[in-house]
Amino acid sequence: MKVAIKDTNGADKGEQESKFTPVDEDKGNQAVHEAVVAYNAAQRSGNACTKTVGEVAGTGAKPWRQKGTGRARVGYKRNPIWRGGGVAHGPKPRVYIKKLNKKVRDLAVRKAFTERVKDGQVVILDGLKLDKPATKQLAKTLNALGIDPSKPATTKFKSVVLVTGEVDNNIALSARNIERVRSTTSDTLTTYEILWPDVLVFTTDGYEKFEERLNN
Repeated sequence: MKVAIKDTNGADKGEQESKFTPVDEDKGNQAVHEAVVAYNAAQRSGNACTKTVGEVAGTGAKPWRQKGTGRARVGYKRNPIWRGGGVAHGPKPRVYIKKLNKKVRDLAVRKAFTERVKDGQVVILDGLKLDKPATKQLAKTLNALGIDPSKPATTKFKSVVLVTGEVDNNIALSARNIERVRSTTSDTLTTYEILWPDVLVFTTDGYEKFEERLNN
């Protein structure tokens, strides 16, 4: 499998042969599913909370006597069927994180990346360097690659993930100002981030380090 190399003006600079071992067609689909489910679950805050009968404020005395009033019997004002009472079986803070085996997680990343390379949706961008945060400059570079999130109906790619070898604050700060553009590093690239965009754009060092990660 080969990955296209382009410069910041969108010109072709050849292709690079992939050095990682691709995943077979019939392998890894379940791992990808589990990885995406685990990623989405981890995004949930799990902080919804309601008060039970024991937590809500109010007296524990009977509102009226048990018999002789003609009304339904009731034990206390904090019961769930009364306004201001506790909530029966309501949500409590919880952790939604799903544990994923390391081998499954690694297989999911390799499988997802294999499919993106096969579909020609991975690009190595040679020479991407920003001396300071420059959204306009980064947007111009993306436009040269056929990526214009502001005009999704007229461009080839509508969303992109930029992958660098090291944390690059200039690129990160520039990318976050553009809709449907995200940035990350090769060490932290997840299965979800591989599958989410229309195209993955790697810097030269970012791709080399990501291939090292896949081979390890």
